[in-house]
Amino acid sequence: MITYLRCDKGFSKISEWTPGCWINVEEPTTEELEALKSKLGVPEDFLNDISDIDERPRVERNDGWICTILRIPIVCTQDIPFVTIPLGVMVKGDFIITLSYYASNLILDFIDHSQKRNTDIPNAPDFILRLLNSSAYWFLRYLKEVKNMVADAEQDLQKSVRNEDLLKLMNLQKSFVIFATSISGNNILLERINRLYGSELDPELFEDVSIELRQADSTVTIANQMIDRTLDTYASVISNNVNAIMKRLTSISLILMIPTLIASFYGMNVDVGISMENRWAFSCIVGVGFLFAIIVCVWLRKIKWL
Repeated sequence: MITYLRCDKGFSKISEWTPGCWINVEEPTTEELEALKSKLGVPEDFLNDISDIDERPRVERNDGWICTILRIPIVCTQDIPFVTIPLGVMVKGDFIITLSYYASNLILDFIDHSQKRNTDIPNAPDFILRLLNSSAYWFLRYLKEVKNMVADAEQDLQKSVRNEDLLKLMNLQKSFVIFATSISGNNILLERINRLYGSELDPELFEDVSIELRQADSTVTIANQMIDRTLDTYASVISNNVNAIMKRLTSISLILMIPTLIASFYGMNVDVGISMENRWAFSCIVGVGFLFAIIVCVWLRKIKWL
């Protein structure tokens, strides 16, 4: 879908392109991609690069166009709750085009925020910086949601260590790793933009974006370390539980082995010192077996195996 927006105290939609307006393209069709190439002259290499879900943040030049690719977070419907996607910002003369092959909340919030704050965006470098700032905001917002999910998973694990809860925790950790990689790439991209545009950048805005990205980077790093330690802790708990179960099973086997061994001896077809005519023979054998079993049970409890 192609949308045209003009910045006049905030972005507002317009029906057709005018010089200096912003062309936003989300989830483009084949016809819309062809229109970008044929009518606007966007290099095909840029379109192919942005379509790659694993494309890293960077700046590239081609035929007078400057393409800036940054990573932004989105909600995922699969096992991993949040992932990141590439967002391309292509600039040439009066053209400012953003392209994303996936829908995201970031663009809608970016437009809404500009309207509420009556924001004026004088040039393309300022526009890119504000997009990076918005990406840092959404990274932090989604990080809070992931941390809440981690807390819920930990509460479930405290009640019972189940495979489903552990797998859920591992999928949440994947979101942290993806976020960490993308935020680190955006930080490197910010320095590249500083070298590329230099004096065209608003110093205060640049500093604000830098602070937000560093905060997002430190937040995801701490969260990732915490979930690593949590998984290690539960791995140790599972190992201890298995050891405890094996000790109990071994103890029970040892207790039952004593009466079984005595009964086996007296079940042989040989003379074992007790007359078959003795009316108390069976009771004595059973009693001795249980006596030794009780002695072993007391000893195992003393050494804390039971």
